[in-house]
Amino acid sequence: MRTPLLIPAITLSAGSLAWTTWSLVDLLGAGPIGLTVAAGADIIWASVIAAEARGLRIAGRRWLVAAIGWTSLLAVAGFLVWHGISRDQIAMAVAGPLLPLGAKVVWLLALADMRDPSALTDDERAQLAAMERAMRFDEAQHRYALRRREMDAESLLADVSVDFEIELARQEKGRELARRAPIAIAPITPEQTPITLASTPEQPHASGRPEPAMTSAIADREQKSIADLARDHVAIHPTNPAATDAICSLRPDADRPSVSAAVRRARQQLDARGGYR
Repeated sequence: MRTPLLIPAITLSAGSLAWTTWSLVDLLGAGPIGLTVAAGADIIWASVIAAEARGLRIAGRRWLVAAIGWTSLLAVAGFLVWHGISRDQIAMAVAGPLLPLGAKVVWLLALADMRDPSALTDDERAQLAAMERAMRFDEAQHRYALRRREMDAESLLADVSVDFEIELARQEKGRELARRAPIAIAPITPEQTPITLASTPEQPHASGRPEPAMTSAIADREQKSIADLARDHVAIHPTNPAATDAICSLRPDADRPSVSAAVRRARQQLDARGGYR
C-alpha cells in the first residue's frame, strides 16, 4: 500500500545522507578518502531502513533489525554532535542530529501506514514457513526413498539376469555333452530263448518263514535287454514313439535316445522280414 508519508520520508533521507556525508568528511579532515567512511555510514543507515521496510527477520526476530537501525542512527547522530562541537557551533551540534532522527521517525510512520491490516502476522508467517520447510523435507525424503527402491530393483534385476545366463549356459553345455556322448546300444542278436529260472523249493528264511521264489515274469523282465524289448514292442505297437514310451515306462533308467535307436533298428528288421508298420 502506498502512503502520502512516503515522499517526505524519501526527501528527509536524501537530505540526511547529504548532511551526514559532509559532516563526516569535514570531521575526519581526510579529503576525498573521508568519503569512504561517510558513504559507508550512509549505506549502513539506508540498508537498515530497507530491511525494516521488507520485514526482515534475524534468527526469527524482527526486533534485532530495529535494534541495529537505532544503533547505527545513534552512532551517526553522535558523529554529527561531535562535528558541531569540534566546530564550536552549538547550534550545529544540536540541530545536526535532528535530520537523521526526523527521517527515521517519518520512515517508521510511513512503514506503519503501508502495512496491510489484513496481512498475516509475523507469528503466522513463521508457522507457515515452518510448515513449508516440513513439506519440503518430506518431499526430499520421498525422493530419496524412491531412488533407494530403484537402486534395489536394478540390483535384483541384475542378479536375476546373471542367474538366467548361468542356467542357460548350463543347459547348453548339457545338451552339447549329450550330443557328443557315445550312444550305448546293445548289439542286435538273433532271438534267444528267454532264460527262466528253475523252480526251486522255497527256502526257509532266517525268521523261520519260507522265502518266496522269484516268478518267471520278473525273471524275464530282468533278463531281457533293450534290444529284446524293442523287438517285442515293435511287434505290438504300430509306431516307434509308442514302442519307445512303453520301453521307457518299463526301464525308467534307460537312455531314451538309445531306446529310440533300438526301436528303429527292430522296426527295420521287422520290415525286412515282411512285417507291417
